[in-house]
Amino acid sequence: MLLSTHLNIYGYITWNPNPNIFDLGFYALRWYSVLFLGGFVLSYLIIKQRFKSALINPYLLEKLTIYIIAGTLIGARLGHCLFYDWEYYHSHLIEIILPFQFTPNLKVTGYQGLASHGGGIGIFIALWLYHHKYQKYINLLWVMDQLALVVPLAGCCIRLGNLMNSEIIGRPTEKNWAFIFVRDDGIPRHPAQLYEALTYLSIFIILNLVTKYRSLKNGFLLGLFLALVFTARFLLEGLKEDQAAFEAHMSLNMGQLLSIPFIVAGIILMVIKGGKNTVMPGKIETI
Repeated sequence: MLLSTHLNIYGYITWNPNPNIFDLGFYALRWYSVLFLGGFVLSYLIIKQRFKSALINPYLLEKLTIYIIAGTLIGARLGHCLFYDWEYYHSHLIEIILPFQFTPNLKVTGYQGLASHGGGIGIFIALWLYHHKYQKYINLLWVMDQLALVVPLAGCCIRLGNLMNSEIIGRPTEKNWAFIFVRDDGIPRHPAQLYEALTYLSIFIILNLVTKYRSLKNGFLLGLFLALVFTARFLLEGLKEDQAAFEAHMSLNMGQLLSIPFIVAGIILMVIKGGKNTVMPGKIETI
C-alpha cells in the first residue's frame, strides 16, 4: 500500500506510508522528490506573476531561478554534511558531491541529507552572485522580498516530504494526536514535521496578507520572514529528536544555534526597513 495510517486503541495515529510512489526496481519515485519539486514549481509560478505585475524583464527571473535552485541544493547538501554528519563525510568527501555510497559496497543513494539552514545560506550566496551580475537592472532587496513570500510554501512542501519519509521525528509524547512512526521505533511521538509544515503554511499566508494590505519598504518582508520562520524553527526544534549524536550533550541543538543569527538579522532588517516603500523594484531593459 502507498499509505498505511490508522488510529490505535490509545487514539494515536499509526504512521506507516510507503516513501515511494512507485518502485520499478532500477528507479523509484519518492514522495519527498515530488513534494520538493512541487514546492519549487509553486514558488516559481507565484514569483513569475509578481515579476510580471512589476514589469520586470522575464529574462531576470529565468536567471534568478537558476541561481536559486543551484544555491539551495548545494547549500542544503553542504549544510547537512558539514553541520550534521561531518564525522562520516570528512573521510568520504567524494560522497558529498556524488549520489553514491562507495563503502562497504557501491550503492546509488541519491542526495539523502539536506539541511534547511545550509539551503538558506546557499540562497543568500546565490543572491549575492546574482546581484553582482544584474544589479543595474533590478533591486536586490525587492527580489529577496519576493523570495521571502514563497520560501515558507516551499518549506511546507519539504516538511510534508519528510513526513512521508518518517524522518525528522519528534520527541515521545502521550498527546492524543501523537504519531507512531512504524518505520522508526513504534513510540508515540510529536509529528514535528507536520507542526513545521503547518507553521510554514501559516507564515506564507501572513506574509502575503501583509504585502496585500501594506506598502512596505524593500527589505522589510525579508526581515519579517527571517524573524518568523527562524523563531518558529527555534521553538519547534525543542520538540524534535536530535538529528546527530553530538547534539545529545548540547543545551541548544544545532538547528537552534543556526537559527539565532537569522532571527537577529530579521529583527535588524525590520527596524531599519520600517516605513513605506520608496524604491522601484526594477525596470525592463534589454540585457
